[in-house]
Amino acid sequence: MSGSDRATAYPPHQPMQGPVDLMPQQQYESGQAYQQPVQQGYYQGEYQPYAQTPDGYFETYDQPFQPYGAEPVPESVYYEAEPAPEPPVSFESEPVVLAAPAAPVVGARTAARGRRRKAKQKRHGKAVMAGTALLVAATAGWYAVGQDDAKPGIAAADGPGPEGVSKPDGPAPAPAAAKAASDRQAAAPAADRSQTRADGSVAAIPGLGAAFTAKIPAATTQVVVASGQDKNTDKNTVTLWTRTPEGRWLAGETWQGHNGKNGWTTDHNEGDLRSPIGVFSLTDAGGRKADPGSKLPYDKDPSFVVSGTGFFGDQLAGSFDYVVAIDYNRVPGNSPLDPRRPMGSKKGGGIWLHVDHDGPTHGCVSIPEDKMAQLIRTLDPAAHPVIVMGDATALAA
Repeated sequence: MSGSDRATAYPPHQPMQGPVDLMPQQQYESGQAYQQPVQQGYYQGEYQPYAQTPDGYFETYDQPFQPYGAEPVPESVYYEAEPAPEPPVSFESEPVVLAAPAAPVVGARTAARGRRRKAKQKRHGKAVMAGTALLVAATAGWYAVGQDDAKPGIAAADGPGPEGVSKPDGPAPAPAAAKAASDRQAAAPAADRSQTRADGSVAAIPGLGAAFTAKIPAATTQVVVASGQDKNTDKNTVTLWTRTPEGRWLAGETWQGHNGKNGWTTDHNEGDLRSPIGVFSLTDAGGRKADPGSKLPYDKDPSFVVSGTGFFGDQLAGSFDYVVAIDYNRVPGNSPLDPRRPMGSKKGGGIWLHVDHDGPTHGCVSIPEDKMAQLIRTLDPAAHPVIVMGDATALAA
């Protein structure tokens, strides 16, 4: 069709004077919510406006709202009804005893839980009464242990041999309670009955903890244990233990003895009146009296003599008739009278096993004279004998 055939005449072309917005823009003030402009579109061949629904979907004014992707549910579709609960399950082969009548069990799962539940045990008064009776019996047995008939501890000085001559003034008498406590002898170590065999041997020396047990040389088969009841007491018990070829231990006699007047210490110094705690070898013996049959080197010397009185008037004469040197701060393989002190004179020395004079010592360990002679005859260099000495608490560590 040519231009001359057109029925409508159009005005001449006018250039655009400025940008033209195809969609009208709304002016907003601060705080005013933004509104989506109305969009237009075609629907069923006719020009129809669209409006936005509150859910964010668009719909025509003359059509009901249809969410995107939603499809109508056919009337022929129905939900399948839940199955009826299963009848209760009975377990006749495994009856359950309940403390009270149980509620009806519904469903297999609930029935299974009911089957697994165990009945609570009732507490019986007889068991409580039996436990009370045992406690009363144990208490009665505890208080049945009384003091022994040991003599009161009175002090003594060691004299010229171990740590020089000393004659200190006697301290004021202790209160009755303190004296009674001092009178208690340390109980003899008792072997664990659960580990004792028919021959009386035990797997480990009772009263010695892992630390002290580990310090006993593997080659040692004779161990003298001197154990004090308390760190500050001057009385102890002395027992000779012998290791069997199987590595078990047999106890010999237990003897009552004394140690330093002020008890025990891990840091012995000259004049502190405490016995050193530790494991020490026993290599040399001697005394004023003749050799009683020692297997250790024995030095009979008149210099093993002491006189005078101890801390509380006890007689020191005869204390060094028999001695065994404890290898603390000394040179082994020499007479107990050897004055050399490898750690220096400040650390003391001359710590011996010697004859008891019925009182505490400067730092030695003492036992009765006949037991000293017996010990000297028993100790054997081939057994590499040692002494483990200290208070019971320290030795158990």
